[in-house]
Amino acid sequence: MAHSPATDPAPLTLAGGVSLRGTVRVPGDKSISHRALLFGAIAEGETHIDGLLPAEDPLSTAACLRAMGVEVSPIEAGQIVCVKGVGLDGFQEPGDVLDCGNSGTTMRLMLGLLAGRVGRHVVLTGDASLRGRPMRRVGGPLGQMGAVIHGRKNGNFAPLSVLGQALKGTTIRTPVASAQVKSAILLAALTATGATTVIEPHQSRDHSERMLRAFGAQLEVGGPGNTQVILTPGQILRGQPVIVPGDISSAAFWLVAAAITPGAELTVENVGLNPSRTGILDVLELMGARLEVLNPRDVAGEPVGDLRVVHGPLRAFEIGGELIPRLVDEIPVLAVAACCAEGTSRIRDAAELRVKETDRLAVMARQLGAMGARLEEFEDGMAITGGAPLHGAVVDSETDHRVAMSLAVAAGIARGDSQLHRPEAAAVSYPGFWDDLERLRG
Repeated sequence: MAHSPATDPAPLTLAGGVSLRGTVRVPGDKSISHRALLFGAIAEGETHIDGLLPAEDPLSTAACLRAMGVEVSPIEAGQIVCVKGVGLDGFQEPGDVLDCGNSGTTMRLMLGLLAGRVGRHVVLTGDASLRGRPMRRVGGPLGQMGAVIHGRKNGNFAPLSVLGQALKGTTIRTPVASAQVKSAILLAALTATGATTVIEPHQSRDHSERMLRAFGAQLEVGGPGNTQVILTPGQILRGQPVIVPGDISSAAFWLVAAAITPGAELTVENVGLNPSRTGILDVLELMGARLEVLNPRDVAGEPVGDLRVVHGPLRAFEIGGELIPRLVDEIPVLAVAACCAEGTSRIRDAAELRVKETDRLAVMARQLGAMGARLEEFEDGMAITGGAPLHGAVVDSETDHRVAMSLAVAAGIARGDSQLHRPEAAAVSYPGFWDDLERLRG
């Protein structure tokens, strides 16, 4: 992604060859934070959210809801957030275009939320990166229910205009397993006439199903591998207390860092261990990582635990198929882990990564290549041969939060220092990442 170094703030210097020890708590789960705000907004009564992620993406969701007349208390670290629900049909038509920032979750879930608001017209936009990300994957299925969504390139790119219509329940088979697509359809289904069935090729993360049920929706999950969800409208959603566990996608950076950094030992506390999200733990186990789950418990319908990882030798992995939706956000940092494993690791069926905040396959291949990694990029993945020592280099997050943090993990095991351009991207999901890194290296 082209940018002018002249306008760049100074890059962040990351020392190589430093170990990591201690205990860390990662920010609240981003997926659960978005959903708690959205479901709280369409419920009746108040929803109190403890541990909501105070980062840019959930702030975008809150700003969109406020623009439609929902009261959301200020979102600050350590504060319980109160959402005063307006019920299923209480949104006001906003006086301006809604800005989703860099958040694909905000835009895709808003499409589902707004499609059935009869007679109300809303336009959604976002930053340059978000305006280049495909939205037809949500707009197409919603169109089968009667939604009217217009945008650039036949409705694929924002700005997107949503003209609220009466929707009808139907059966929708999604071509990819995507929690965002599924959640958008379920949100639209809440106000449709008749039941809606969503059938996925593999099960994607299921935070929406768990939380909708907790708020009072009538919802059944079944089919082979829990790939079918049926929502029957007509129930009133009621505000709930929600406790947001730590985000396993943010914990993944510390898990990999501890596994690959000589002498490291880290405990990540209070991590959400929803089975639809724990693919990263399965892969680390395949690699032989020394990882254990301590103090497993259940919080508001979501399994939670503490994760302890100690450095040790690792073997290569091969991943693809139905495992990919369970760890799609962790692939950039798993690519770093592969650099330290014995043998050649292969990632398949991950073409989805090309339409994230950046083309993550291309970006990770480019940046790790600059550090001396031996890798080959394919249309739907990459092969990485471990054992080639990484060296310090000038690298760039290319504005992607997960790339920024993955490169920080790689820089820690490199010989010599690295210079990371645009480190501030990490704030999208983990505002305190650089502070935590400094403390754990101390």
